[in-house]
Amino acid sequence: MQDNILSIRNLKKIYHDINGETLAIDNLNLDIKDKEIVAIVGPSGCGKSTLLGILANLEEKSDGLVLLNGRKKLGYMLQTDSLMPWRTILDNALIGLEINNQKTKENIELVNNLLDKYGLHDFKDKYPDNLSGGMRQRVL
Repeated sequence: MQDNILSIRNLKKIYHDINGETLAIDNLNLDIKDKEIVAIVGPSGCGKSTLLGILANLEEKSDGLVLLNGRKKLGYMLQTDSLMPWRTILDNALIGLEINNQKTKENIELVNNLLDKYGLHDFKDKYPDNLSGGMRQRVL
C-alpha cells in the first residue's frame, strides 16, 4: 500500500431514505499507483459517481478505508456543470468566494486572470447558454 497514491479497502456506501436502503458500493478494493491511468467504467447506477464523490469528500462512506498517500485533496470534473443560468460567467466563477466571504479585490483579479488563462475572458459578461459545453466546464 505504500507505493500507492490511493488505496481503498472494503469500501461500502449505503443510501438511506424513507423506502429503505440502497447499496451503492459493496466491498470495493482498489490500489492506484503514481502516474497510473485508471478508468472507472460500468453501467448507469453501478456507483461510479458515488465512488468519485466519496474520494472528493463530497459524500460520506458508510464503511471501509480510503487512504490518499501524500495528497490532502482530490477533485474531479462533474458530469454536468453546475452553472447558474441567471449569473454571468464571471459571477458564476466568483460564487465560491462569495459563499466563503472571500470576494476581495485581489481574489476577483485572480479569477479574471484565470478566465483569461482558460480562454474565457471575452465571455465573462455572457451567460452560460452562450458557451459551448467545454467552455462551461472550464468556468468552474
